[in-house]
Amino acid sequence: MPKRTNSLTDCIRQAIDDSGKTRYRIAKELGIDESQLAKFYNKRAGLSLPALDRLAEYLELTVISRRKGK
Repeated sequence: MPKRTNSLTDCIRQAIDDSGKTRYRIAKELGIDESQLAKFYNKRAGLSLPALDRLAEYLELTVISRRKGK
């Protein structure tokens, strides 16, 4: 079985770490509830798609989608 790559949410968590900004600051600048961002970061809850979109844009992330061959 092929090794699983990091999930999208794991990549977002890593980008938060790499940003050098606190989760509190990120949440405040994006208008996301800080407790929700903390729960997402700690793998206890998800974020809404609009919140994930804002977070990815804020972190300057680009998502590249590739389909697995059949």
